[in-house]
Amino acid sequence: MKVLVAPDAFGGTLTAPEAARAIVEGWQRHAPDDELSTAAMADGGPGFVDVLHQAIGGELAVVTVRGPVGADVPVAVLHADGAAYVESAQACGLHLVDPQDPMHATTYGVGQAIGAALDAGARRIVVGLGGSATNDGGAGLLAALGATADVPLDGGPAALGGVTQVDLAPARSRLRDVELVIAADVDVQLLGMFGATKTFGPQKGLTDEQIIAVDGTLDRFVEATCGSTPAERRIADAKSAGAAGGLGFALMLLGGSVTSGIDLVADAVGLTAQAGSHDLVVTGEGTYDFSSRAGKVVFGVAAVAGAAARPCIVLAGQVVVGSREMRAMGVESAYSMSDLVGIDAAMGEPYASLAALAERVARTWSPRAED
Repeated sequence: MKVLVAPDAFGGTLTAPEAARAIVEGWQRHAPDDELSTAAMADGGPGFVDVLHQAIGGELAVVTVRGPVGADVPVAVLHADGAAYVESAQACGLHLVDPQDPMHATTYGVGQAIGAALDAGARRIVVGLGGSATNDGGAGLLAALGATADVPLDGGPAALGGVTQVDLAPARSRLRDVELVIAADVDVQLLGMFGATKTFGPQKGLTDEQIIAVDGTLDRFVEATCGSTPAERRIADAKSAGAAGGLGFALMLLGGSVTSGIDLVADAVGLTAQAGSHDLVVTGEGTYDFSSRAGKVVFGVAAVAGAAARPCIVLAGQVVVGSREMRAMGVESAYSMSDLVGIDAAMGEPYASLAALAERVARTWSPRAED
């Protein structure tokens, strides 16, 4: 039996390559004769640059930028085939803040990383969005690239409250003649009931009262950058404008075009061809829930497997979708580490727990003759 193992990273516990190795190790304990191949995946969020570096090669240039709450952090910019790839999570990811401070967290460092790519001569810049600790509408990014306003743009949503004017001309000038690509992990809009703040604000630490206030602040930010008419404000309603707390919106203001992060990575690793040459596709992520359908790795991998008429299964830290939703995503079955070993072990020993789960799942999908 030929098995393709194509997982995402597992939250803050395992990178995608580590998850792939754990699944292979556990699977082969039960089915040592199966042929297993790996294709570590990403959707624009954490791991985006590492996965692309493995797939397409190129050179990594490490730059130091301002982190989401002030401390400097390293960011690896990938240069390959004349393009530069930037992973926003490296500059403003959730893993960089403890405790969370969503009212002051800034995307300034993402703008600095893009600036470093420009200074290196890149004329095509791909920015992976996902896993951010920020909800500033990309104001910090704009500031780092030269935009100015009548309030500080680099202090998170708390500093944007009274914004009425934003001058984007310097930032737009800096990106003139540059192809800017937004590799997004979700397709949410910026504002409203289904927007970035309401959907993802709680996981970044925003309270119910702050969610209402921040959404109002970003509404004023949209008016200051775009205008007040529905036609002028249309960018805020665009697919993926709300990605990474509004980084998608800011990049669109600078002329960026949106693509699916998972589709971009799938093309880079040749996922379609690989799926077609295997009997089973195994993917995974930290929490398999309904949000997995909105541009995430599991949904993208399952779609590729379905197009190749291959079954796809999911191994996850937790599974919180039912069989009906699972099938709607093109997934045959999903299996949970926490159900097998308990939540404490799944979080405390993620590699061993995922390997144990893979060994258990292999008994179902690759039964040995003596079984």
